[in-house]
Amino acid sequence: MAGLNKVVTSYEEAMAGLSDNMTIMVGGFGLCGIPEGLIAQMVSMGTKGLTAISNNAGVDDFGLGLLLKHRQIETMIASYVGENATFEKQMLSGELNVILTPQGTLAEKIRAGGAGIPAFFTATGFGTPIAEGKETREIEGRHYVLEPALTADFALVRAWKSDTMGNLVFRKTAANFNPMMATAGKITVVEAEHIVEPGELDPDHIHTPGIYVNRIIQGVFEKRIEQRTVQAAV
Repeated sequence: MAGLNKVVTSYEEAMAGLSDNMTIMVGGFGLCGIPEGLIAQMVSMGTKGLTAISNNAGVDDFGLGLLLKHRQIETMIASYVGENATFEKQMLSGELNVILTPQGTLAEKIRAGGAGIPAFFTATGFGTPIAEGKETREIEGRHYVLEPALTADFALVRAWKSDTMGNLVFRKTAANFNPMMATAGKITVVEAEHIVEPGELDPDHIHTPGIYVNRIIQGVFEKRIEQRTVQAAV
């Protein structure tokens, strides 16, 4: 990796600097749009005590579920936890600290972190356990909760296309949390399906400019289906 070329050739180089007790953001929604190889590299590294910010933790044997299986995540900041039995077991036993966050609020907390906004007011969660211990305020007759922004030591995202300078294009619903997380990490690492030369991406189609990206690696993706439902032949 030299100059404006941010491409690295190994997962070890992509995740260099990650250490115990750091905070990571991981893109994806279920198994859609997750940086599979970067997650696998964290498993190989054995990094522990992590705070993970992600919509959910995938399934037991894939994605972030692998980090849970190896007890590498200490705190999970998430919105949905329903597809992972390991997550449920660790949460109910008190082994895993879980901060459940409404999905829209989670997205906005990440977006605010990337934009340098320290906190914002939202009506979501007022009068519920979500608001416990947080500042509330009445504005024009409606009650709001002050939510702090989220940032991370590492943001791990997956893109459909990246040029070597880190300009990113996401494809359909695989975008999900990836674009906003790309802006909110001190170090943003991108696992891309396709890497192209500068100038090959239409500037009008770029979702995330390369200024937010530190490292890019070519990924090979399994693209596993989270829930497969089929109809028996008649």
